[in-house]
Amino acid sequence: MSDLIVIGGGAAGLFAAGTVASYGRSVTLIERNSKVGRKLGITGKGRCNVTNNCSVQTVIENIPTNPRFMYSALNLFSPEDTMRFFERQGVPLKTERGGRVFPQSDRAADIVNGLRAFCRKNGVEIVTASARELIFENGWVTGIKTDSSDFYAKKVLLCTGGKSYPATGSTGDGYIMAQKLGHTIVKPKGSLVPLEICGDICGRMQGFALKNVKLYVLNSKGKVIYDDFGEMLFTHFGVSGPIVLSASSHMRDFDKEHYSLRIDLKPALDEKKLDARILRDFEKFSNREFANSLGELAGRSMIPVLVELSGIPPEQRVNSITKQQRQELVKLFKEFMLEVKGPRPIEEAIVTSGGVSVKEIDPKTMESKLVKGLYFAGEIIDVDAYTGGFNLQIAWSTAYTAAVSIANDLE
Repeated sequence: MSDLIVIGGGAAGLFAAGTVASYGRSVTLIERNSKVGRKLGITGKGRCNVTNNCSVQTVIENIPTNPRFMYSALNLFSPEDTMRFFERQGVPLKTERGGRVFPQSDRAADIVNGLRAFCRKNGVEIVTASARELIFENGWVTGIKTDSSDFYAKKVLLCTGGKSYPATGSTGDGYIMAQKLGHTIVKPKGSLVPLEICGDICGRMQGFALKNVKLYVLNSKGKVIYDDFGEMLFTHFGVSGPIVLSASSHMRDFDKEHYSLRIDLKPALDEKKLDARILRDFEKFSNREFANSLGELAGRSMIPVLVELSGIPPEQRVNSITKQQRQELVKLFKEFMLEVKGPRPIEEAIVTSGGVSVKEIDPKTMESKLVKGLYFAGEIIDVDAYTGGFNLQIAWSTAYTAAVSIANDLE
């Protein structure tokens, strides 16, 4: 019999378990993997974007799904509190472009190890087992059935994550457990996810990365709803990479909307300067065929596609290309268009959008409004954010809010 059982050894679960235990309460953390923090260990390309060095209001502005729900939690445990916590655990941090905060070592493992040490120091018992079903008696959750045995506690905290990256243990089991006790599950879908593109253009450039490009997302009416600058990657199905993942979280109505991407391949040059640059290249390669004249302007994998889309015959001599043809080429470089078919499966997403309805959770305590003794924290809740460390901040804030409430209620 413990004071608290935490189900799920990810970011929220580890932080909440260690926090409750720091109040002198007995805590059992149940994790299906042999090691805790597996998903946390691969976030941010293995660097772990632990939070964003910004105000609470800025975090709220970067949460498109149920931001109001997060006001209390973020004011109780802010990005500043997150940074202070990890520094105290012996993990020095640094702030990069856009306020993104990483460990100075660039090792996500340092964040995981810091949380593991925090739990160990405070006496959290970590059990390797797969949670199967919540034990419900007389209107209260009193424990959990696992594949090895049953565990009982005064409180239970579900931190089982979403459905993205199922190989790390996020398989959506928590949704089923919550639903069995009457909770509404907002249909999970991928956020921060690669995009499938119509046609075979991307497949022909598979593996080719674009750097320092400007990406625009257009809706059905041709209105720009998001733009970003950075890196992206062509794949066999479409596009991926940092700016694509960020863009995908702004594309939330695939059932109603049709989206397209506009890529400015040369954002540092306006049309006039780009035209002058192309003209110089054409003069340099004046005797070559058009298909062999773009080597200094575009990557090898992209040249055949650009040649085809330009409408200029590949065998046409550069010195015979007209001003109009050149202007069309300039436009192609400034407005390289892709039609989005849809997002990749949720299993390939970094973050899950959807989960336990916030209408059924007390935002000041993270306790279920339907079931006594049951709490939620992290990605299992229907709140998600854009990239930049905001999703992990949601995990820290909801976990801390639940932990403080549980610890105080156990007095």
